[in-house]
Amino acid sequence: MEERVFSPTLMTVPRLRAAIARFPGPSFESLEFRSALQIKGKMHRLVRLVVHNDVKNDMTTALGNFAIGKILVGGGAPLFIIAGPCVIESEAHAMSMAENLRAAAEEQGFPLIFKASYDKANRSSVSSYRGPGLEEGLRILLKIKERTGLPILTDVHEVSQVGPAAKVCDVLQIPAFLSRQTDLLTAVGRSGRVANIKKGQFLSPREIGNAAEKVASTGNEKILLTERGSSFGYQNLVVDMRSFPIMRKFGYPVVFDVTHSVQLPGGEGKSSGGQPEFIEPLARAGAAVGIDGIFLEVHENPACALSDGTNALPLDQFRPLMRRLLRLSALVREWETA
Repeated sequence: MEERVFSPTLMTVPRLRAAIARFPGPSFESLEFRSALQIKGKMHRLVRLVVHNDVKNDMTTALGNFAIGKILVGGGAPLFIIAGPCVIESEAHAMSMAENLRAAAEEQGFPLIFKASYDKANRSSVSSYRGPGLEEGLRILLKIKERTGLPILTDVHEVSQVGPAAKVCDVLQIPAFLSRQTDLLTAVGRSGRVANIKKGQFLSPREIGNAAEKVASTGNEKILLTERGSSFGYQNLVVDMRSFPIMRKFGYPVVFDVTHSVQLPGGEGKSSGGQPEFIEPLARAGAAVGIDGIFLEVHENPACALSDGTNALPLDQFRPLMRRLLRLSALVREWETA
């Protein structure tokens, strides 16, 4: 076994994470934050890093965790679930979905974050339903939050949306197509809310570290990195399971967006298609790898959904799937602590 010791050195936290991610497959025995000081407005830390080259399991190298509401994420915490409809179809529908999902979470004991969009700005066709809009959508999400007590996630597409959304939502999501937009990433970072960065279908898992560094440069390190498939020719996506341990090396919790990974982008001409029969196999594989969170778009009648119904999980399949994923996830966490 080769051991490399890096003497205490001065680094910004984002630079430290980027440096760690570039090591060729090490596991980390110790990462000691000796002290902290502020230089030119940036927080620096004195760090001593001991690196071993014999990799045991790269999915165990997360550097820490944080809370989303009352939910602890990352660092070996239990599997958390982000679930909800693609878009707010109506107040009654969104509330019903939130209450049904919360009931499942309470029955089975898993942490749940409710997700829904107020505006789907990247629909295939100009005639596609986009949602109720920012003001009405946030009103509905606030009502859901107050009634259910669930943390809320929604996506933002423009810098001007970040402030209003941050007043209501616990997690602000950067859409995959916008995952390199510096102004949007830094605005979300400055909001102080958790940033969920969807990895663009055109990015390698190593490249998403650049997006995380943009958010972290604001001093906000409450970041989730989400895999949602990579473009594989036209109108198809594949999931490279190697991406999870690679992304984990940045030190942030890793989420698997399963339902968007089975999407066939633009596959139906004016809208996207999907292969929902592969939701469970991919979700099981992600849980077995040891991811921190699972992202699922759920609808009680996908055939009638106003957005992304072709790749949504039917609500009646949610509880059975969760039972299996929770058992897998618990087993993997036992192995990681053995």
